[in-house]
Amino acid sequence: MASLSYGNNPAYGAKTVNLEQPIVMKAYLSPSLTWYHKSGITAGASGYYLFDTDKKHWFEWDFTAGYDYTKKRNFLTGISYTRYVFADSTDVPVTPINNEIFSYFYYRKWWLHMGISLDLGWGAYTSGTRRLKEHVTGSDFNVIATVRHPFIFDGLLSSNDALLLQPSLSLTMGTANYYSQLSAFRYMGRSPKMKPNKGRPGKVLSFEDHTGFEPRAIDCTINASYLFNQFTFSPSFTVFKPLTGTEQQLMGYFTARLSYSF
Repeated sequence: MASLSYGNNPAYGAKTVNLEQPIVMKAYLSPSLTWYHKSGITAGASGYYLFDTDKKHWFEWDFTAGYDYTKKRNFLTGISYTRYVFADSTDVPVTPINNEIFSYFYYRKWWLHMGISLDLGWGAYTSGTRRLKEHVTGSDFNVIATVRHPFIFDGLLSSNDALLLQPSLSLTMGTANYYSQLSAFRYMGRSPKMKPNKGRPGKVLSFEDHTGFEPRAIDCTINASYLFNQFTFSPSFTVFKPLTGTEQQLMGYFTARLSYSF
């Protein structure tokens, strides 16, 4: 399957997390190529081209291999491994999280499908000069609880088309030690929350550490897929509310993907 995706995603305006700098939305294009085997094994690669940036528009490459079990009507399950390769982008903060294992399970016997996903990311990076180098290792772990229901409509315009609508509601819980592109947490949040030391003028601001395991965000997503012969058009819109950090207002992002199967 060859695909081209377009969307907007939260981004920082600098490589380092600046507490005074707001989160902004920037558009991207993402071509991808994925191989699916009838046994359930998959493998693919994706690139990400970010608009409105000073340098390194191609800021990320993903390489994924996985397995999906879809032979039972009452449940779905699967697991995948992804390797992230980041360029030196001015919009994406440096992160050691460049490996991911993502697993999921959905129980589909009821009208509402109940799902649970586990997402582990880890890795390392080295930066600096020859004389002074910084080596950082780290990891993050997330759990996502989801409820959803698919609505399927066959033969809308012809005998060869179908429409799938799937609204879902998810709660993400986990750690936030580092910025990452993990599947569980595509939207950004800020780990530390600043608060003034009241009654002590001139004192340095203190921090509340919100990097430990705790509720991170709640989101509502509407996924749609229109299939016609070998083409699939899949728009998606997500509204989410961060539960930690300095910015907890409602935010949203949109993606759309056009795919061709051969």
